[in-house]
Amino acid sequence: MFLSFQLLLFSITALFILLLLWIPIRWLTCVSQTQKNLPPSPRKLPIIGNLHQLGSNLHHHSFKALSHKHGPLILIHLGSSPVLVVSSAEAAREIMKTHDSIFSSRHKLSIPDKLNYGSKNIGFAPYGEHWRQVRRIAEIHLLSNKRVQSFRQIREREMIRMIDMIDKSGGFVVDLTEMLVSLDNRYIGSNLQVSRIINNETSIMYEPSSRII
Repeated sequence: MFLSFQLLLFSITALFILLLLWIPIRWLTCVSQTQKNLPPSPRKLPIIGNLHQLGSNLHHHSFKALSHKHGPLILIHLGSSPVLVVSSAEAAREIMKTHDSIFSSRHKLSIPDKLNYGSKNIGFAPYGEHWRQVRRIAEIHLLSNKRVQSFRQIREREMIRMIDMIDKSGGFVVDLTEMLVSLDNRYIGSNLQVSRIINNETSIMYEPSSRII
């Protein structure tokens, strides 16, 4: 009985301390938001933000209802991450065409930043000269028409294989997600294997000439 009373007293004390800490943080957050002149935002909850207002499914219906109440530009919080929701064609045009250079950069994340050597790869690099150079390299060496057509037989073979698997299912329910993931893995693996063979053949082809030189 005494142990239960101690646990109850500890829980009440911990909640009271958290409340005392949350009130000044909340006040400072509200002050900083008013100073930044941010878009209208629905009232959020601590920790989860506005996740409770999105519903379990059909999130676009929730965004539509919020846009009718707060306008075409809404600032919501998915947990602690702020997200700008654009619900009109005019505002989307301003962001994606008129002021695209301002909104083209990516949010810097700590884990990808450490795993990708300071966000140097094309997926996480901030918009700038380095990202443009990496994109140019990817377009020339990975996404050029000649490079894409060189793997056409692999794509056709893997697609035929997936279609045969669906056809042989006999009318049973098919997990397309698992099939598409497996298709991607087989396609990437086959491409890497072909690239490795081509590189080996190229090195063998150039080896005698290097000896002659």
